[in-house]
Amino acid sequence: MTRIRGRILTVVLLIAATLAMGTAGFVWLSDYPVFDALYMSVITITTVGYGEVHPLTKSGRIFNTILLLVGAGVMAYAFSAVTQSIFESQFGEMIQQRRNRKMIDRLNNHYILCGFGRVGRGAAAELQRSGVPFVVLDRNEDRVERAIKMGMLAAEADATRDDMLIDAGIQRARGLIAALATDADNLFLILSAKSLNPKLMVSSRVAEEASEAKMRRAGADAVFMPYSMTGYRLAQSILRPHVFEFLDVTAQTSSMGMDVGIEQVEIRPGAQIASRSLKDMQLRRDLGVIVLAIRRANKTMEFNPSAETIIEVGDNLIVMGRSDDLRKLEQIVAGHDT
Repeated sequence: MTRIRGRILTVVLLIAATLAMGTAGFVWLSDYPVFDALYMSVITITTVGYGEVHPLTKSGRIFNTILLLVGAGVMAYAFSAVTQSIFESQFGEMIQQRRNRKMIDRLNNHYILCGFGRVGRGAAAELQRSGVPFVVLDRNEDRVERAIKMGMLAAEADATRDDMLIDAGIQRARGLIAALATDADNLFLILSAKSLNPKLMVSSRVAEEASEAKMRRAGADAVFMPYSMTGYRLAQSILRPHVFEFLDVTAQTSSMGMDVGIEQVEIRPGAQIASRSLKDMQLRRDLGVIVLAIRRANKTMEFNPSAETIIEVGDNLIVMGRSDDLRKLEQIVAGHDT
């Protein structure tokens, strides 16, 4: 709608400017009264062809010829712009929905963000910064339009309905973020999502502390209380300001323009570094990457592992380093030469 309003405003300004130029020209070159000059300008640019209001001088006719050409061009543009605006207002939403549907159908191994409120917008911004494919689902038309304006793929949908989740490609999705307004909606969403894709990684927001256990029983892999987390961060910022600053910086390096980040790298079958010790791999020496922790395949976490620690298939390395170095490590893990 903003684009259509802008186009119509441009048409109005062009027509007004052309009429003003014609009126001033006839007054100056042919001594027309202002009203007659305006009338002459209108019948000229609309090519009505009523004839001259008063006899024109040679210079007046030259000016009238120029005004006719300019006016015809302006009116042609105005007709085209108005026609396009009417078409977009009637069919634009349908075209946009069809375009979104085609883009969603092509998604694979993507993320589904359900809810585009304050929490959802924060999650969407991080997904967008990470460059991963994702789609936003929300029942509110204004929120969906806002997400699209921010360059995100979004659709107006009730995320608690199975058919809507299927349309969003949940069976091909890698993860889902439940950021709906109420705990009941999020709980119902998690149950539906897990039934459609049991392997789906699910993260959910929760408003009431008592709902956390229910979310986890329903299948949520991670549950967060926004207000509790905010309170924790507020306290940490004054109790351990330097630790808080370090963690905050490493979590927001991309948005701050810094080329350092923390990443997780899964050791898959056939990886060159599988069944080798950290000492043998020399990740810090060769790549400048620091191993902060290892999440074992059995879901245990080892912090600050020693050099003699053996890495096995299924483990996830929690590493810190520059973006290029992290990508090199991912290539090594995937079995590619750097």
